[in-house]
Amino acid sequence: MSKVVVTSILGDIVGIEALLEQGEHAPLMKNEVVYLCPASGERLEAELLKVRGNQATVQVFEDTRGLAVGDTVELTGEMLSVELGPGLLAQVYDGLQNPLAAVADRYGTFLPRGAEVDGLDRRRKWSFVPVIDAGVRLRAGQTLGTVQEGSFTHRIMIPFDQRGEIEVTWIQQGNFTVDTPVARIRDEQGRERAVTMLQRWPVRRPIPGYLLRNRLSQRCYPEQPLITTLRLIDTFFPIALGGTACIPGPFGAGKTVLQNLISRYSAVDVVIVVACGERAGEVVETIHEFPKLIDPKTGGSLMDRTVIVCNTSSMPVAAREASIYTGITLGEYYRQMGYHVMLIADSTSRWAQAMRETSGRMEEIPGEEAFPAYLDSAIRSVYERAGVIRNSDGSEGSLTIIGTVSPAGGNFEEPVTQSTLATVKAFLGLSADRAYKRFYPSVDPLLSWSRYLNQLRNWYEQQIAPGWVARVEHMLALLRKGDEVLQMMQVTGEEGITLEDYYTYQKALFLDMVYLQQDAFDPVDVSVPLARQRKCFDLICTIVDKEYEMADKQEVRDFFTRLTSLFKNLNYAREDSPDYLHYWEEIFKLADVLRQNHAER
Repeated sequence: MSKVVVTSILGDIVGIEALLEQGEHAPLMKNEVVYLCPASGERLEAELLKVRGNQATVQVFEDTRGLAVGDTVELTGEMLSVELGPGLLAQVYDGLQNPLAAVADRYGTFLPRGAEVDGLDRRRKWSFVPVIDAGVRLRAGQTLGTVQEGSFTHRIMIPFDQRGEIEVTWIQQGNFTVDTPVARIRDEQGRERAVTMLQRWPVRRPIPGYLLRNRLSQRCYPEQPLITTLRLIDTFFPIALGGTACIPGPFGAGKTVLQNLISRYSAVDVVIVVACGERAGEVVETIHEFPKLIDPKTGGSLMDRTVIVCNTSSMPVAAREASIYTGITLGEYYRQMGYHVMLIADSTSRWAQAMRETSGRMEEIPGEEAFPAYLDSAIRSVYERAGVIRNSDGSEGSLTIIGTVSPAGGNFEEPVTQSTLATVKAFLGLSADRAYKRFYPSVDPLLSWSRYLNQLRNWYEQQIAPGWVARVEHMLALLRKGDEVLQMMQVTGEEGITLEDYYTYQKALFLDMVYLQQDAFDPVDVSVPLARQRKCFDLICTIVDKEYEMADKQEVRDFFTRLTSLFKNLNYAREDSPDYLHYWEEIFKLADVLRQNHAER
């Protein structure tokens, strides 16, 4: 058998070579996991990036100090994989699926190199309940039984890459650990194998790939929006359930707060947060805050339906690059059970920078701003794993991917942002100017867009109101006209524009202040159901579409200032409270007084 040794070391990029005897073939496989064994006795995990005959390049997920040329390399024959099974929810993993709490318990606060812990607890027992009997014939992805994982019914499925039809020869019910056989299956060639509640899956290979090719699952067209209860997103820039979106913005523009509120209030079953390369302080805050947040769906902790995968900027670059694939694979797993999953990647800029560092050390030809030439295809390969999947049992699951981008200096023309914009279908551009004005969310309606608004037109027409999309487009046009008037006013002052243009500016400002902005600290305004959004939007459209005949710009300003104040108070009032009816009546009374004054003139 050939021996594999280290031949070169450049940071975390290491060259290895298989020393072959005559007639032997190199046992190296791209994306295979290997272990480098320095003289200190540690085992450093790495992944094969390139294979050239009997030589290969690997990236190491650990510090390579102490590693020397000639040190041996252990081959595993497995690609970089994660463990799938009950026990994933409420966990905090690193990019290689090491549970951080278990790692800290075993090794202490300061982790040694080579520290490795099973992704799923081997001691915890789960109650497995079969849904079929022995003798039943199944195919890949179909359900053997279920396990209750908190409030979720966790399906134990036939391995997703199982070829052909299998027969269940034996199955049992009871409380077992994840690595205990719960069934035996026999394939068409008569080979038998045991099935446990745990299966491993390569993170760079989409889970439904084989299922889709063999029509055991079906990719569906997204037909309904992801309801976030944020007015600006749900009304103006919707994201489809199973769709893709990006949130770019400079430092301090409110990305973290926005993604936390989307995670908390969106109409999804499972939330996966991938912190790939963010500052350690922000990641620690996320880890501490999520367990304290109340899940509005269940009243329990939001963490009960959340998985956090984190690799901070101080962690190894290679693990940062792998973390986003780990998170997506976990999301695909729950999607195959028929759940709606949302993955938030924060931030894909740091992930792309990790690719840039790895590419540079491998001496690849650089592209724009030294990013690898394959940056665009890498970003597409990530977002393409989103979508709606219909399984063979008729259940539908979805994976929605929202990536936050951190362009240096808020420059949306840089390569990562541009490649992302060419891939996703919703763009929520954050503005530093709006953030400094304390506008929240600080999404700039003049920069942002969503292709889903027209794509989901039928859903809006049937579920909300006929003509809904046309009215939204009309209000977006008003915002653009209002901004044009504002630009003129900054040059000429109020005196340099007509009264009609001033009406347009005040109407656009009113719409921005009372509908696009939302108070993240108010218990009512922080989350607005779609029915209430419709009522408020209808009222705003009625007010904005009126023709007013006021005497001068001062009267126009005073009217819309009072109207804005009343409407903000309306936003803070619960629908079942007397205050809600009071402010609603006051808004109509103000409009009636205005009409009465015009009649007297």
